[in-house]
Amino acid sequence: MPNTFTKRAWGAGLALLLAMPGAAVADQEPPLNVLATVGMVADVARTIAGDCAEVTTLIGPGTDPHYFSATPRDVAAIAEAELILYVDRALEERLAEVLDRFRTRTPTLGVLRAATSVDSLLEDPDAPGEIDPHLWMSVSRWARIAPVIAHAIADQRPGCTAGLETRTRAYMDQLEALHDWVAAAIASIPEESRVLVTAHDAFYYFADSYGIEASEAIEGISTASEASIGDIRAVAEFVIARGVPAVFVETTINPRTIEALVAEVQGQGHDVVIGGALFSDAMGDVGTPEGTYIGMIRANTITITRALGGTLPDWPDALRGWADEWAIVD
Repeated sequence: MPNTFTKRAWGAGLALLLAMPGAAVADQEPPLNVLATVGMVADVARTIAGDCAEVTTLIGPGTDPHYFSATPRDVAAIAEAELILYVDRALEERLAEVLDRFRTRTPTLGVLRAATSVDSLLEDPDAPGEIDPHLWMSVSRWARIAPVIAHAIADQRPGCTAGLETRTRAYMDQLEALHDWVAAAIASIPEESRVLVTAHDAFYYFADSYGIEASEAIEGISTASEASIGDIRAVAEFVIARGVPAVFVETTINPRTIEALVAEVQGQGHDVVIGGALFSDAMGDVGTPEGTYIGMIRANTITITRALGGTLPDWPDALRGWADEWAIVD
């Protein structure tokens, strides 16, 4: 699998950051109050911001951002933010109108479109013309949001520019190593078994970036509508035809659709098991490795690789510090 992680993916963003006026050392300004809708964005912002920002997450672990509606308390938190970061209207569907109301008074950044040209994004196969927002499933593509976020923070805290640039470069190196590790892990799965069946279509970018031959799901990219019996039967036919050994539940979606899929396949005399739970639209619990973006991708890769018959490569040296921080021993 070719490595699509190139310096061009983020060099332009860093050039903008470095060109900004401001002191080389952070001044005594208080940390910027940053609110990110989902953990995948918040973790990137928190990692590169250092002491220059306080980053909070609006939508917590186990919560589906497609379904999320803001409470009065959520709206109050949004109102207090000095910078609002979200993925895209295609993800935070029910939150979009609230974000639009604050856009005129608070810098509000949709990181997906800010970091990636629309023509390089994948399209929702069930809704032509609509994009797939699950960009974080491709590490090389998701890495592009780091310099974009750094620039947005530096715009309001110019004294932090040098530190933001240093931390962004370090984080990009980590993500490059993570991307290569995921690619090597998936490549170890027997070619005929590189088929990913999940609860909803959140893994097209993962499949596209890492050589998964096919990605099927019971529900579409949006989880706004419930799966039908026909949807389950159609995916069951796919699982049987391809001899898929394992299917996966997701932490933000009720497992009953996958359980019904397994029952349907087994009822027709074929073997399939639930290979584990994947983090799709939310990361793991705060204070756990899976509560970080690197840990989320690591956990998904381990679950998929083992369930589909692959072997895990050694954890990269560039991520040894991350592993030590979380007391992870290979």
